[in-house]
Amino acid sequence: MTNNSCEMKKGSDDSLVLSLSGEWKGISGIQDSSAIIKQLDAQKPFTSLSFDLSGVTGWDSALIAFIINILEYSHKLGIATSQESLPHEIAGLIKLALAVPERTDARHADTRIPFLELLGNKSYGFWSSIGDFFIFAGELTVSFGRFFAGMARFRARDFFVIIQECSIDALPIVSLISLLIGLILAFVGSIQLKLFGAQIYIANMVGIGIVRSMGAIMTGIIMAGRTGASYAAHLGTMETNEEIDALRTLGISPVEFLVLPRVIALTIAMPLLTLYANFIGILGGFIVGTSMFDISFTSYYNQTINAIRFKDLWIGLIMSTVFGFLIATTGCYKGLHCERSAASVGESTTSAVVTGIVSVVMATAFITYICAVLGI
Repeated sequence: MTNNSCEMKKGSDDSLVLSLSGEWKGISGIQDSSAIIKQLDAQKPFTSLSFDLSGVTGWDSALIAFIINILEYSHKLGIATSQESLPHEIAGLIKLALAVPERTDARHADTRIPFLELLGNKSYGFWSSIGDFFIFAGELTVSFGRFFAGMARFRARDFFVIIQECSIDALPIVSLISLLIGLILAFVGSIQLKLFGAQIYIANMVGIGIVRSMGAIMTGIIMAGRTGASYAAHLGTMETNEEIDALRTLGISPVEFLVLPRVIALTIAMPLLTLYANFIGILGGFIVGTSMFDISFTSYYNQTINAIRFKDLWIGLIMSTVFGFLIATTGCYKGLHCERSAASVGESTTSAVVTGIVSVVMATAFITYICAVLGI
């Protein structure tokens, strides 16, 4: 049994008034809207519909759902409805509920876009992103100028925390990957070198390969997936939470306050991590050479020292410095240009990782070509 009622009163001007009374709480304790709609069909024709809730003694969301069903019915038939007689609270909730668009099934939605429109959208997005990147690069350049002039505004405490996150905290993963790379290089080289009885040159191959390029490249890829993604996710979340806008409102440049310390920190940390990765990678080759090919510690050490030249070390360190700058820049750029949604934060993080790794590979190819041209 329901302790409420719904009466229909038809006026002389083809208007209909739904008069509700009693307690309208709980879906199971109110009038069935489908039954009321059938009664409305029996009252046709009428051109307008209004509500009288003066007799309602209590209500909850069930009443809101009932009224919305009636309004949707009226809208489909083109019947004018008046909500002026509704209490302010109920009218506000109905307005809020109707303001939320219905979700459509993406599998059945028609998402076909003409080819020329799709091409235009992609082209516009591409050139817009290039323009945004140049603006970002200009702001970063100005921030570096202010930094060297001693006028940059960022907290030293934040800078040292960032340094720790992208250096000391990265040592475990750098150690593991570098050791495995050294082991792999030694194993791969030994397959061919043992055919000539030249296993001693495992030390040369591992030492030069790790110090000149592989140490820097693998460290760069690790940091692109670890720190570059972290920068993008952190700044992207701040953009979503409107913290970036708050900084701009306070007259603080987000590039100077957030991006500059991250770029400087990773640019400094990368050469140090590369030196550490070089040592661990050579240690991996040493483990293979001494344990599987009976090369003594002294022989392997001397062979490595004689093979590695000072310029090989500097090339690897220069590469790592460039990698650090590129990874930090791309990660921060993707984070600052993130849209304000959780999905966009994930997309920006993924894009930062991919862009960072691609930039590492491209920079490696460019630096290697320059070294070949200069004969170093």
